Amino acid sequence: MPDRPYVLLSVAASVDGYIDDNTDQRLLLSNDEDFDRVDDVRAGVDAILVGANTIRRDNPRLLVRSDDRRKRRVDAGLAESPIKVTISAGGDLDPTSKFFATGDVDKVVYVPTSAVEKAAAAVGAVSHVVDAGAAVDLGFVLSDLAQRGVKRLMVEGGGTMHTQFLSAGLADEIHLVIAPFFVGDSSAPRFVSDAQFPQSPSSRMALTEVKQIGDVVLLRYLPKVPTHA
Repeated sequence: MPDRPYVLLSVAASVDGYIDDNTDQRLLLSNDEDFDRVDDVRAGVDAILVGANTIRRDNPRLLVRSDDRRKRRVDAGLAESPIKVTISAGGDLDPTSKFFATGDVDKVVYVPTSAVEKAAAAVGAVSHVVDAGAAVDLGFVLSDLAQRGVKRLMVEGGGTMHTQFLSAGLADEIHLVIAPFFVGDSSAPRFVSDAQFPQSPSSRMALTEVKQIGDVVLLRYLPKVPTHA
């Protein structure tokens, strides 16, 4: 069994790097054709991870939408949709959110020791609450997911999660979709925040695919350049 799953980061951002704005409405950065592509990627992974703030802000279902893709997963002996995973620093989670209330799939919540009691009281009846130690370590999270049979993990946000996975050198692939407009608000959420990243001008990522999808473009990067490249 591998030490950790293959980690794929999936994000859509504006030309100026924002993944949302500061309105109450969800900002649609992509289009129907790309949403279907993301659904296909979801159907091919074992688990999907988002941060607790993304659950509170976007209220995502994180389920495979296509009937055909769900059927193929079931025919292969899998659940209709991947395991749902979140990380919460304080255990402030709502069991009625779509993350917990939709989909007959396992939900796993990683929290620091200080938040275990609060998280268990809130969502212990609808998820597996895991004590991840004094501070949640991504290495621990990935190792634990591997023990649960997760071979491919899709990280769908938000910016804090993307920043942590990338700065820790734990991202194997990035699917970055660029929307053809600007947000222009420096207080809005960005793809990543300030950090020290292994990827730099002297350690560039490998661009493996560029694909136009309607009015957006998909850029597929490998943060770790293969040794044979």
